[in-house]
Amino acid sequence: MKQILAGLVMSAAIVGAAGAQDEDPYIWLEEVEGEQALEWVEERNKHSLGILEADERFEALKESALRDYNAQDKIAYGRLLGGSVHNFWQDEKNVRGLWRRASLRSYKSGNPRWVNLMDLDAVAEEEGENWVLKGRKCLPPDFGRCLVELSRGGGDAIVTREFDAVMKRWAPGGFVTEEAKQEVVWIDADTVLIGTDFGEGSMTESGYANRTKVWRRGYPLSSERLVHEGDVTDVGSFPFASHRPDGTYVGVIQSPDFFTQKIHIYDVENEEMDQLDLPLAIDFKGIFGNDVIIQLRKDWRVGDRDLSAGALVSVNIADAIGGSTGANLKVIYAPADNGSIDAVDLGKNRLFISVLEDVTGKLLTAEPSNEGWKVTTVDLPENGSLNIVSVDDWWDAAFFNYESFLQPDTLYAVERGIEPEAVQSLPARFAAEGLITEQKFAVSADGTQVPYFVIRKADTEMNGSTPTMLYGYGGFEISLTPTYLQGFGKLWIENGGAYVIANIRGGGEYGPSWHQAALKENRQRAYDDFIAVAEHLVSSGLTSPQNLGIRGGSNGGLLVGVMATQRPDLFNAVICAVPLLDMMRYHTLLAGASWVGEYGDPDVPEERDFIRAYSPYQNVSPDTDYPEMFIYTSTKDDRVHPGHARKMTARLMEFGKPVIYYENTEGGHSAAANLKQRAYTDALQAVYALKKLSDGE
Repeated sequence: MKQILAGLVMSAAIVGAAGAQDEDPYIWLEEVEGEQALEWVEERNKHSLGILEADERFEALKESALRDYNAQDKIAYGRLLGGSVHNFWQDEKNVRGLWRRASLRSYKSGNPRWVNLMDLDAVAEEEGENWVLKGRKCLPPDFGRCLVELSRGGGDAIVTREFDAVMKRWAPGGFVTEEAKQEVVWIDADTVLIGTDFGEGSMTESGYANRTKVWRRGYPLSSERLVHEGDVTDVGSFPFASHRPDGTYVGVIQSPDFFTQKIHIYDVENEEMDQLDLPLAIDFKGIFGNDVIIQLRKDWRVGDRDLSAGALVSVNIADAIGGSTGANLKVIYAPADNGSIDAVDLGKNRLFISVLEDVTGKLLTAEPSNEGWKVTTVDLPENGSLNIVSVDDWWDAAFFNYESFLQPDTLYAVERGIEPEAVQSLPARFAAEGLITEQKFAVSADGTQVPYFVIRKADTEMNGSTPTMLYGYGGFEISLTPTYLQGFGKLWIENGGAYVIANIRGGGEYGPSWHQAALKENRQRAYDDFIAVAEHLVSSGLTSPQNLGIRGGSNGGLLVGVMATQRPDLFNAVICAVPLLDMMRYHTLLAGASWVGEYGDPDVPEERDFIRAYSPYQNVSPDTDYPEMFIYTSTKDDRVHPGHARKMTARLMEFGKPVIYYENTEGGHSAAANLKQRAYTDALQAVYALKKLSDGE
């Protein structure tokens, strides 16, 4: 039966008792695949797609995006495994994807001799399943035994199955799991460490594995021995394995919340876990030799030494087990005040460190020496984004990608004793002539300088008339760095718009302190930063509220939802993707409990108060005029619950506010399970933005 939303009456009353939530007439939309909810989705999709697909520009935009995604001349990014390159290729023919392998020499020649390992389209057709490849873990040193992770429709829940990469088939008698949010890693050729759903009490409140077992080949998992159990209030406990020429370590990373970790090393001989004596506020990067490599999220005093948040350090594992953590501790690299460590990967003989300085990248290597760690800068292009693609810990080789907003990707290979060499370059996907990139700074409400990038035509008249789309994220210590425009960004620029990326607090652009400045009760700082950037765009003459739109997904979807409710006067278009929007109930939905460390706990009265102050769903008012929102999500998103997007749409409709809603029935948190769906979603966004900001609708 179809629900008539406009006739429902909503109460926004807040009950004072701890644990109580707003009354919610739309809670039935949280039933992900409930008949009534899906009828509502179908009705909204029909309405919204009837508007967007009918635009005469839609098909051309979709085909333009799809040509890029399916192009045969795109870079075949690969993962380095023991001197071989493993690539997962998708195009018009291989919609679900083809897993293939080539030697490093062949790959670098520019004409790789690929060996096909798995045709996922064929597997899905044969098994009658909507498989999406989520990952694969191959056991060194020959990398012939692989644990393949398959998702139905693109969600986070997976089935893990053992694959024989030599015979190119599912391994007879191999490991096979039931579907769950899980992690499975190799201990040796006949043993794995597995954290999965073992039944009642084995999953955390966040929906991740809480218990870990050692599983031997040929034995039923139900009878195997438990080796680790965390707390159900943790985010989860996640098995890891480090198989390197210099040693093997396996264990569990226990995460009490999203930003703290306890590292446990499995003692194979004694069949027990040893917890390392380390602070909680760390980020585990891997194991190099007999040292654990960690990055500090907060200052740490160890012995008589004071170490700063953001620093990368090495700690001897035996010391950390035996109670003398600081004995051989070494600082590998500590960023300057205007910088941060963006990524760390461990090679065979050295570490590779991607560093940001004022949101532009450079690449460092670090090697152990008698004096500690020797850090060297790798000679690669500057003034762009340098991303670590893959590092081989069995072969001294690594891949790095250089790009900027207007310069296409170039993939570089780095090997010991050889200068970095360009292996592949992406042809230009749009005409960059006449376009410029600028980095500017806006001043937030508390005086903080907030950087942002503008991509626009060089001859733009600063008269407030430029259609402009502002993108942001601002959470979970994730940095937004210069990347070559594709998808929506490319479509928008090609059609005359300016594109802006805001590096607001909550991200990781300036290290842990930039992130922590916007945690919990300080969340409003991220929103103030975004408002400051938007106002700066207007005051500079680039655009005006009538021509300014905003775009964000996931935590960025929350960001733009807050913007729509706090500053509806400042924007004329809002693209809100796979969003969090009901912050009174977010912690009860799917993986939401894992983000309490970021946002706070609505069940704690003082925290509920500051969360509710910005929660978009609770702050929609019937007396306020809002910009039309384009909200989209996926039925198969098992990370951010689609109920957020559904309920926000229902509430806006109840108050007679303009809203367009689309829900993909598959695709997981990306809202797209394959390249066709990705191009389709790009085109929907582009049409919407053009209608609102260029056409003035």
